[in-house]
Amino acid sequence: MADVALFEFLHMEMVAELWARDPDPGPGGQKMNLSVLEGVGFRVGQALGERLPQEMLTFKEELDILKFLCKDLWVAMFQKQMDSLRTNHQGTYVLQDNSFPLLVRMASGLQYVEEAPKFLAFPCGLLRGALSTLGIKSLVTASVASLPACKFQVVIQQS
Repeated sequence: MADVALFEFLHMEMVAELWARDPDPGPGGQKMNLSVLEGVGFRVGQALGERLPQEMLTFKEELDILKFLCKDLWVAMFQKQMDSLRTNHQGTYVLQDNSFPLLVRMASGLQYVEEAPKFLAFPCGLLRGALSTLGIKSLVTASVASLPACKFQVVIQQS
């Protein structure tokens, strides 16, 4: 349980450090900060994907890989599974977490919904990095309608 608290603290500090340089960055600065967080998440996702046992890497379909991310990878990172996975069967997947651990502490009011993207850039990168290691190019975005729930949209890019 201590490792969960340490990870949450490290994540909060990464976000705080990037925004401490310029507490009210313009659109360009904000985009750069989000890109840095997403890049760190991407590298962590790649590293996690590289450490997976070889027998787990023999997926037959994209859907199996996304199921793996929702169950095994999410448990490894956040000690819980994603709450739902939906697809349009055309390369777009929506992963929903109704109680995302990195947003739970912010869930006390609607005023924090606009702050949520700062805390979702890292997990977007994490998902994209893990998919990259598994041989899938993707675009991952996140949205929040009400805290602490969030949705990750994964669009598979065809090679």
